Amino acid sequence: MKPARKNAVLYRMVMKDHICPFGLKSLDLLKREGYEVEDHWLKTRRETDRFQSEHGVDKTPQTFIDGTRIGGNDDLRRFFGKPVKDPSATTYAPVIAVFLMTALMSVATSFAAGTLATPRTVEWFIAFSMCVLAILKLRDLESFSNMFLGYDVLARRWVRYAYLYPFGEALAGVLMIAGILVWISAPIALFIGGIGAWSVFRAVYVEGRQLKCACVGGDSNVPLGFVSLTENLMMSAMAIWMIVKAVLL
Repeated sequence: MKPARKNAVLYRMVMKDHICPFGLKSLDLLKREGYEVEDHWLKTRRETDRFQSEHGVDKTPQTFIDGTRIGGNDDLRRFFGKPVKDPSATTYAPVIAVFLMTALMSVATSFAAGTLATPRTVEWFIAFSMCVLAILKLRDLESFSNMFLGYDVLARRWVRYAYLYPFGEALAGVLMIAGILVWISAPIALFIGGIGAWSVFRAVYVEGRQLKCACVGGDSNVPLGFVSLTENLMMSAMAIWMIVKAVLL
């Protein structure tokens, strides 16, 4: 005996200059859940406003199953028992993504250079991480500076430091990747890493403040704490190692 067909009705915005991404996600989710979808396109702003007024809703897409309105994409995900992202929830996902990719980049670079698992691989990992983190800060410098000023001890005394920090991080990272001008890159990394480590330690472990970290940009929900402290300590350790290596070698 064939299982009963599952039917759903979806209303979503498909306009010349805008295709609603949540409508596409709802359509995809319904199909993956085995539903035959009656897909209605709202092609103009007037059609969309009329639909919303008729059904007493203020957003689209809207899904109906067995004549019952389920709601928007988040409501549909809840209906199927899927997780719904909380935009205000803290997460380490951006930091994990950065460090995972830079680790793979450093291994790939070592492989291309004909070596693997050498001290240079670790150097590249830290230097690549510094560069990527600098990019994330520089994409919205104002947002970064606003969050950074909340805890950095030097930036709170000299605001311009909040704007200079990502450039210093980027410069030190690029020079460390190239392995040149150690007497420029290492002091910069040691300076910003040392101040950063003390700032995080003081804010989190001395003052007990619960803040978000600006390490991946000012719009992140990464909590300030162990990861932020480790990042700064790694930068400082890299600087010390580069100086020692330059002196001894």
